[in-house]
Amino acid sequence: MKVKLAAVTALTDPSPRSMSRRGLLGALAASVAAVSVAAVPGCASRGNAAEPGAAGIRFSWWGNEDRARTTQNVIELFERRYPHLTVKGEYRGFDRYFDELNSSVGAGRAPDVITMGGSYPAEYAARGALLDLSTVGDVLRTGRLHRGALADGRVGGRQYGIPSGLNTFSVIADVRVFQRAGVALPDDSMWSWNDFQRIARAVAGKSPPGTYGVADFTRTETLDLFSRQRGESLFTRARGAGISECTMRDLWGMTTALCAAKAAPSAAMTSELAGESLPERTLMGRGLAGMQFDWSNQLSALSKYSGHELQLLRAPGESVEPLRGMWVQASQVYTINAATRSPGEAALFVDFLVNRPEAGRALLTDRGLPANQDVRAEITPDLTPEQREEASFIDRVSLNTDPDRPLIFGPSGAGDIREVLGRLNDDVLSGRKSVGGAAREFVTLVDIALRA
Repeated sequence: MKVKLAAVTALTDPSPRSMSRRGLLGALAASVAAVSVAAVPGCASRGNAAEPGAAGIRFSWWGNEDRARTTQNVIELFERRYPHLTVKGEYRGFDRYFDELNSSVGAGRAPDVITMGGSYPAEYAARGALLDLSTVGDVLRTGRLHRGALADGRVGGRQYGIPSGLNTFSVIADVRVFQRAGVALPDDSMWSWNDFQRIARAVAGKSPPGTYGVADFTRTETLDLFSRQRGESLFTRARGAGISECTMRDLWGMTTALCAAKAAPSAAMTSELAGESLPERTLMGRGLAGMQFDWSNQLSALSKYSGHELQLLRAPGESVEPLRGMWVQASQVYTINAATRSPGEAALFVDFLVNRPEAGRALLTDRGLPANQDVRAEITPDLTPEQREEASFIDRVSLNTDPDRPLIFGPSGAGDIREVLGRLNDDVLSGRKSVGGAAREFVTLVDIALRA
């Protein structure tokens, strides 16, 4: 078997966060420049797929062993279709993925095809680390991809990323936990944030100890959603914080109240869970939470590990707040290393992942609902009930979003915001900092990170 699937080993720097941004950018620029000079002779034919005997390519992603097995299957399909090409898969948990990617890019050893998402394509494109995909446009087709999701991989008018699929940030409810508590599931066409808090308290109060109404939901996606309902946004296009101190105070006021009422987990448990990115280790994955804010493509995995029936819900406030905060975006983005020596082969692999029906049948909704509408139609008969619910839910959200208010992905520096938010959230929930003080500090630190 040609597939070489392995967890990514430790890279050059065992603690990548110890490297300053300026140091990292310097190392990255030097690495990209050095490899680009060496690759100049091949630039004239960047878009052409390799001839037989070409070197293999490396493909990186984040996820658990289930995703690794799914990805191995699709790699094998690719290699059967193109027997002269080989792909080596490399994966990590999300919590370590980008730290190690930083190190590998800085050392000139990054994979050829790199999975990204959120603000990371903008960050890496600004560093010169990603290939302008127009240079491989004769190989990598985009005509049948969701236009809105395709825009998530566009930076400065250039296409650097291709959507793996469609996703939306939602509330996932555990039907069995609600039934055991004797609490009715929310009507997500009309519930408010006050309703949400009341329901979370009711579920926790009528459940056995150790089962919560909701897992802590202080994460950047929730901040985006909550602030967008108020006409704000987490980031602005002018490289600054768009969320106000008032909005941060209101959100932290809600989470601290839920924590104090034991409707949400304690500060210590939330801190412990913050480092867990695998669905099987979350509260909902263990059947211990009535609700969890999460991406729609986590529905199947969470249902599998909990053993419970789960349901996707629109966020509280979507029908009663001044504006709608939910959005549909690329679940993940495939990018190509600017320093790759095999741009044509890398482009051919990405094209296979997003445009070939056999790849779609192997991946199903693992990386979101297929962004290619033809592939999506092809796989619909193969979807499980959970996956069909996800597809229906994304359609429903799409009909209720404002196309004139696309999500503003953070510019360079936005990747640090998760760490800042996690640290301040721990301080707030544990009582080391006041809600107001943490809100001021968060907004200030976002501005500093984005404008550094």
